[in-house]
Amino acid sequence: MSQSDVSLEALLRTYETGPEQLMSAVAGLSDDQLDAQPVAGRWSVRQVICHLADFEIVYADRMKRVLAEDNPTLMSGDPNDFARRLNYASRNVGEELQLIHQIRRHVAGILRSCDVEEFQRTGVHSTDGPLTLETLLERVTGHVPHHLTFIEEKRRLLLSN
Repeated sequence: MSQSDVSLEALLRTYETGPEQLMSAVAGLSDDQLDAQPVAGRWSVRQVICHLADFEIVYADRMKRVLAEDNPTLMSGDPNDFARRLNYASRNVGEELQLIHQIRRHVAGILRSCDVEEFQRTGVHSTDGPLTLETLLERVTGHVPHHLTFIEEKRRLLLSN
C-alpha cells in the first residue's frame, strides 16, 4: 500500500466517523437547548446541524459530479441564504443527523470503489477555481470538526447554567 493509499484511507475513515461525532455532541440536548443562542450573534445548535446537513448534500453532489463528469462547474453557496430560506427553526435535528449519516455512508461506498488516481479528477468551483476530488473530500471531512468546536462551546455554556 502506497503512502497516498494510507493517507486516503485515513481521510475516508475520518469522513465516515463525522456523523457519530455530531450525534455524541448533541446527545441529551432538549429542543430549548438546541434552539438557544448562548453566544450572541452565533447560530444555535439546531442551525449548525441544519447547515451541516445542507452542505453535506452540496458536497456529495460536487464529489459525484467530479467523478461522473469532465471538469464540471461547482457552484458556491451562501450558508446565510440557506439558513434564512430553508426553515432551520422547525427542522428535526434527529432527521438532519440521520441524513448526514446516510449521505456519508452512501458517498463513502462510492469513494471506496474508486482508484486512487480518480481522487485527482477536478471540478471548477465558481469562486475557488479548480478543486480535486481529494480536496473536496478533505473540505467536507473538516467541516464537521470545524463546527463541533462551536457546538461544544454552546453545550458547555448551556449546561453550566
